[in-house]
Amino acid sequence: MKCAAIIPARFASSRFPGKPLALIKGKPMIQWVYENTASCDLVDLTVVATDNEEIISAVNGFGGKAVLTSSGHETGTDRIAEAAQDIDAELIINVQGDEPVLPAGAIADAVLPLIKDSNIPMGTLKTKILKTEEISDTNIVKVITDINDFAIYFSRSAIPFDRDKNNEVDFYRHIGLYVYRKDFLFEIPKMDDSLLEKAEKLEQLRILENGYSIKVKETEYHPVGVDVPDDILKVEKLMNGKY
Repeated sequence: MKCAAIIPARFASSRFPGKPLALIKGKPMIQWVYENTASCDLVDLTVVATDNEEIISAVNGFGGKAVLTSSGHETGTDRIAEAAQDIDAELIINVQGDEPVLPAGAIADAVLPLIKDSNIPMGTLKTKILKTEEISDTNIVKVITDINDFAIYFSRSAIPFDRDKNNEVDFYRHIGLYVYRKDFLFEIPKMDDSLLEKAEKLEQLRILENGYSIKVKETEYHPVGVDVPDDILKVEKLMNGKY
């Protein structure tokens, strides 16, 4: 089964303009993401999807593949869908362009369930929350799943609510890496924005509200994303084994 990974990369960012080209240990961040993704044994093709010529040039410069997409897309999924039109692959992987230490193993964790079960339209990842303060952090998306690891709900709130506070409940952080069957990916932009999606500002809730399932595989990777310039130092320390 052929798998293609697409990395959406926007130059414009309110908190960090030009973020994909920010240097980390001498290499642009998009290169770290690209190389980590391409190193996954299950990935047959890696492509950067962007609306910016500078990013195209940077990717070409390190020998990667990039495609120019519309600047009018409101979501990363829309950009992924455009880029996937001419790609010959059964599975499309959406890899976030601001996680330069995302390991190949985490990508494989998300892909394998869809390889094993052709009835799963879409997959993603979760990891156990280890820091108490992250449970109430609304910038960190939480997820609860059923006994078969299919998503029940995603939220910025602390879910589930531990009413008795007996510390027997595990909380899981959602990791925004997605795997789609190609035909299902093209159906997502056709779905209307859903009520819960608008309330939580979480696009994946559109899938659940329309009655589709999302497989949520647990992984040991804990996200270290780059949202603001100060995060670059954190990532470099992690790469040096000091963070």
